[in-house]
Amino acid sequence: MIVNKLEIKSDDKILVDIAFEIKNSLALVGQSGSGKSLTLKALLGMLPQSLDVVLDVKSDFSLTRGKNVAIVVQNPFTALSPLTKINEQFFIPQEEAMRFLEMVELEGDLLFRYPSELSGGQLQRAVIAMALSSHPKLLLLDEPTTALDSQTKKAIMILLKRLQKEMGYKILFVTHEVEITRMLCEDIAILKDGLIVERGKISDVLEHPRHDYSKALIRSNFTHRGFRE
Repeated sequence: MIVNKLEIKSDDKILVDIAFEIKNSLALVGQSGSGKSLTLKALLGMLPQSLDVVLDVKSDFSLTRGKNVAIVVQNPFTALSPLTKINEQFFIPQEEAMRFLEMVELEGDLLFRYPSELSGGQLQRAVIAMALSSHPKLLLLDEPTTALDSQTKKAIMILLKRLQKEMGYKILFVTHEVEITRMLCEDIAILKDGLIVERGKISDVLEHPRHDYSKALIRSNFTHRGFRE
């Protein structure tokens, strides 16, 4: 999937002007306000009509949410209705929903619980199961581990990578947490003020960043982890 051009303008001010390719898995990394969320919303067709959007995509599938495209959002605690049991939020037969819960390493009886009865990690796995139940060709991840502790983050990343191998979907992973991208993605694009300032293979960019913004972003993430001096 190739996005030849994504331009988002508001009153003649350019908010995003980028192009990128998702070969297998791409991390789109940047700080708050860099344009990450605008990019996701543009791909989902969810931007307000007040914005001027140019989206030129070359893909062998249409960007249809709920069919070819699914999203896992940042906060699992607000992703679902707190007053509705998990099974009623799948919109697929119960037996099939149980199968997807098993795929994300959850017990089937969780279907009959309310979201408030699940831990953060369990709830995010349930949200992932719901996203994958539509058999997407592209999975959008909107900072899906931000609300989770470090151990649960790692488990979720390992799970998503394993399921990608099994189901064959492409990944666009939007995050400000540089260090976690290595666990899931092959390629990375660094976004600053609506522009991609650096891109390439994860290992190349993280070990040998060229742009000053990339260097500062990586340094802020890895200073206390011993990854870089």
